[in-house]
Formats: sequence, C-alpha cells, structure tokens
Amino acid sequence: MSTHTTEPTGSSEPAEGAERHGGLPLAALLALATAVFVTSLTETLPAGVLPAMSADLGVGESAMGQSVTVYAIGTAVTAIPLSAATAGWRRKRLLLTAMAGFAAANTVTAVSTDYSLTMAARFVAGVAAGLAWALLAGYARRLAPAHLQGRAMAIVMTGIPVALSLGVPAGTFLGEVLGWRVTFTLMTVLAVALLGWIAAGVPDQPGQRRGAGRVPTLRVLTIPGVTSVLFVTLVFVLAHTILYTYIATFLDGLGMGGSTDLVLLVFGVASLAGIWFVGARIDRRLRALTLASALLVAVAASLLAVPADSPALVYAAVALWGLGWGGAPTLLQTAVTDAGGDSADAAQAALVTLWNAAMAGGGMAGGVLLDHLGTGSLPWSVLLLLVPVVVVVARGHGFPAGAKR
Repeated sequence: MSTHTTEPTGSSEPAEGAERHGGLPLAALLALATAVFVTSLTETLPAGVLPAMSADLGVGESAMGQSVTVYAIGTAVTAIPLSAATAGWRRKRLLLTAMAGFAAANTVTAVSTDYSLTMAARFVAGVAAGLAWALLAGYARRLAPAHLQGRAMAIVMTGIPVALSLGVPAGTFLGEVLGWRVTFTLMTVLAVALLGWIAAGVPDQPGQRRGAGRVPTLRVLTIPGVTSVLFVTLVFVLAHTILYTYIATFLDGLGMGGSTDLVLLVFGVASLAGIWFVGARIDRRLRALTLASALLVAVAASLLAVPADSPALVYAAVALWGLGWGGAPTLLQTAVTDAGGDSADAAQAALVTLWNAAMAGGGMAGGVLLDHLGTGSLPWSVLLLLVPVVVVVARGHGFPAGAKR
C-alpha cells in the first residue's frame, strides 16, 4: 500500500548526521526506500506470475488471485492496532521486525507446495506490511532537517514506482525463465540484505512518548472532505485492483500471455511518468490531477474492454492506465492530509485501512467475475466503478483543490 498510517508527526528531530551536515542522510533514506520497494513488490508480485503459481499449487487462477486479497486483508486488519501497540517501540527495532517478517513470509511462499500454507504466508506478509507502513513515512521525516523533510519523503517513496516499473516486470520475467519460486526466494535474499543495511546504516529514532494523545480514527469520518477522499480511495483502488490482480490471466485471454512482463514494464514506466508529472504540479492542481488520473484509467479500461486483435492497442491502453494510476497514491495521500487538517494522522490511518480493504475486495470481486463472466468482464467493471469516482471529484464534495500550502 502506497501510503502510511499513524506514525506521529510532531517531532521533526533530524538524524545526527543530517543535522551536522545540513543535508540528507542518503544512505539511510535509500535503505528506507528499499524497504518500501520490498513492501510494494511483495504485494503485487503474484499478479505477474499468477498462472504459474496456480498451476503449481493445483488451484484455479481466481483462487490464486486471493493471494493478493489475503495480503491486503493482513494489512487492513492490523495496520491501526499494530501501530498503536508498537507506538512506543524504537523505530529501528520496529522496522527490523517488519523486514524480518517479509523474509520469513517470502521464504515460506517460495518453498510451500500447499495452497493453504501459501495463503497463510501471504497473510503474514500483509501483517508485516501494516507494521512497515505505520512507520516508514514518519521515520523518513525524522531523519532529515526540517526544511528537507518533504524531499526525504519523496526519496523514500520512490520505492513504489521502482517496484512497479522494474520490480514486477523483472520478477515476471524471472518467473517465466527460472520459475516463480526463484522470484520469491530472491525477495527473501533482498530482505535479509536489507536487514543488515538497516542495522548498520539507519540512525535510530525513539517511538511515541507514553501518554501522547491520538485522534480517534472514526472521528475523522465526520469531516466532509475526508469522507469524500476516502470514498474516492475505496472505489478507485477497488477498480484498479480488479484488473491488475488478474492482468496475466487477462493477457492470456488475448493471446498475449507471453508478453506479461513487457506489458507490466510499459505500465511501470508510464507510472513513473505519471508520478513525475503529478509531483511537479500537485500543490496547485490537486483535484484537477485526481480527476485526470481517474479519467485516464477510465479511457484505458474502455480500450481494453473493446475486443480487438491488436497488441498495439493493448500497450497503448496499459500506458494510459499507468500514466493515470502512477500518481494516484500520492494524490490521495495528499488529499486526505489536506482535508484532515489537525487530524491528518487519523485520516491517514483510515486511508491505509480502506486502501487495503479495497485491494482485498478487488481480488475477491475479480475472482468472481473471472469465474462467472470471463476475462472480458474485468475492464468493464473498472469502467463502471470509475463513474462515481469521476462524479465526486469533478463536483468537489469537499475534495481538496490544492493551492493551499
């Protein structure tokens, strides 16, 4: 999930090295960016190797697609309670615990020959993700001087587009050449190497002081702008996940199953372009960019919904999809922070929970559609779901417009 939850933001205490040099602790921030990469890639990797996983474990592709669903459920149900329970932990200890969870979960996934065991491992990976997302963004801010905290956040969050643009296509390619188990084994190797990097190169930070108050998450639902952003998040992520989870299966239905890695590469590169475009304009054009994001994904879904024996059209549609989706996490995270105001942390907690609930729902809904209506129904469902998203953002309904910071 490409956002964070309830890491306390009141402290802007920089890392010792950053304070002394007046710059950014790049090695430490790159370690955190790699943690974001591991989190994002573990979450989305099954989408690229779904047919191979389902064949190897002896289940249907819709059942295997629930490996994304159960990961999202693990994050959704544990992000808020885990962040509350570990609020007092020192940040390095907490991050090391989360990364160890990824190493263990990906190891079990790589060696498991039992579907139930694989799903249990995926749930544990989701729990580790909930733990990681509860601290990464705030950790990044506290490692940097106050005037560079935004740039520090941007560096850490590059792990998301790199996972989409390079990680998933590379994992898909390796899965096709060497087998999907090798891909998950390499994820374990990366997580173990990252544990050493974090231990040696990331300055520690204290947890939240005992007795520091938090705004109850449910209270933010009474803020009209927050409610609008959360609705858009829920439906937009649901629409995206329905198709993305089963993209390999969808491409198989078009006779392009052998090009899944290349299609995902196009999607990822377009996502990078989308993030760059959004990052340059988000302060002044928040709502307009969110509307453009939804419209681009809707156009892409329309192109994919129309039967056509044209790989070029598929690549064009996927490029538009990536361009629209790439900036969506940043847009929605910024929107809920703006709308939440003094309750921004609680609003973020609600966002990460709904985001992962939508991912879980998308995996389940996509599986049902795949079983009963076939792959052709997937882009149509995306298109229909995006209609209310476009309406809510276009009409405002308290959705922040930007140009206030």
